[in-house]
Amino acid sequence: MTYKILLLPGDGIGPEVMAETERVLNWLGKNRGLSFTVERGLVGGAALDAEGEAVSEETMKLAHAADAVLFGAVGGPKWDNNSFDKKPERGLLRLRKDLELFANLRPAICFDALKDASTLRPDVVSGLDLLIIRELTGGVYFGEPRGIIELNDGTRRAVDTQVYTTGEIQRIARVAFSLARLRSNRVASAEKSNVMHTGVLWRQEVTKLHEAEFKDVELTHILADNCAMQLVRNPKQFDVIVTDNLFGDVLSDEAAQCTGSIGMLPSASLGAKDPKTGRQPGLYEPVHGTAPDIAGKNLANPFACILSLAMCLRYSFERLDEAKLVEQAVEKVLNDGLRTGDIMQPGKTLVGTTQMGDAVIAALESLSR
Repeated sequence: MTYKILLLPGDGIGPEVMAETERVLNWLGKNRGLSFTVERGLVGGAALDAEGEAVSEETMKLAHAADAVLFGAVGGPKWDNNSFDKKPERGLLRLRKDLELFANLRPAICFDALKDASTLRPDVVSGLDLLIIRELTGGVYFGEPRGIIELNDGTRRAVDTQVYTTGEIQRIARVAFSLARLRSNRVASAEKSNVMHTGVLWRQEVTKLHEAEFKDVELTHILADNCAMQLVRNPKQFDVIVTDNLFGDVLSDEAAQCTGSIGMLPSASLGAKDPKTGRQPGLYEPVHGTAPDIAGKNLANPFACILSLAMCLRYSFERLDEAKLVEQAVEKVLNDGLRTGDIMQPGKTLVGTTQMGDAVIAALESLSR
C-alpha cells in the first residue's frame, strides 16, 4: 500500500523540524518496506506572502486527497499587524475545520532521560504518561457571533461565543473513553460547570454517554481551573483528560511543560472514520510554535515533529511497529546524552537540529540490526 502524505512546513522553525522528519520518513521508506507519495504545500505566513491566503484552495485540495497531513508551525511577528482574516493561524484553523478534525490528541510523556529537565521535581514527573483529548472544531474559537464592534460612546466591545451541542460533546467523549480502554481505563472530564452553561451541558452529556456505553471506564469530573492546578501538583494522577477547545489549548501546553520542554510534544488531530472505507483524516503537528527567535539558526528541537510522525504511523497507517521504532530511536538519542538547547542539561552534549536528525537516523539503524 502506498500512503499519500502532504507536508506543510509553515513558518519559523517549521521547515527545519519538518526537514528532519522527512529524513525519518525517507528512512522508513527505504528500510521498512513502506511506500509514500509526498506532496508539499504552503501554509500560514509563507502562504500569505506567496499566495495571498493562509491556505490556498489548491493546498486544501491536496489536504483532502491525502491520507495524512504533516504540519510544522505557523505565525510570527512579521504578520502580527495583519487583519484577523489574514492571520497565519487562519490556515491551521481552516484545515482543522474543513477536514472535520474534531479530536486533538496531545500526549504528555516524560522520558526518563529528561526527568531533571522539567521545572517540576523529578519525583513529580518521572514516569508521566498522560493523554489530553481536546475538542477541536467547536467552542469559543468557532462560535458565532464574534468580532469587535464600535459603540456609540466611542469605545469598543469584543465578543467571542462559546457554544457546544450534544453531538459535539458526545463524539469527543467517545474518543476519550475508547482510548482510555487501551490505557489505564480512566477519564477525567474538565469543564467549568460552576459558571458556564456550556460546562453544565458538557458534564451532563459526558455523564450520559458514560452511563450508556462506557460504565467499565472510571470517570471523574474536574473543574478546568482545578485541573490546571493539579497538573503541576500531581500530574501522574491523570491518565486521559477530555476537555473543550479553549481549556484543551491551555491545559495541553501546561502538561507539555511538565515533560521538560514543549519541543518534545507531538499531537494528532483526527476526524471520524469513513464507515465504508475505514479512512480517517488526520493532521499531525508538534505542539510548539514557530520560535522566530531561533528560526534558521539550526537550534530547534525536531523531536516533537518526529514524534508526530510516529503518531501518524500509529493512528492513520496502523503501522504500530514502525511507530514504536521511531519513539525508541528518540528515546535512545536522549539516553545517549544528546540535547538541543531547550532540553540542555549539565553534563550532556549540545547539538543542533540537523545533528539531532543525524542521531535519530543512526539510532534507527542501530535498533534495526
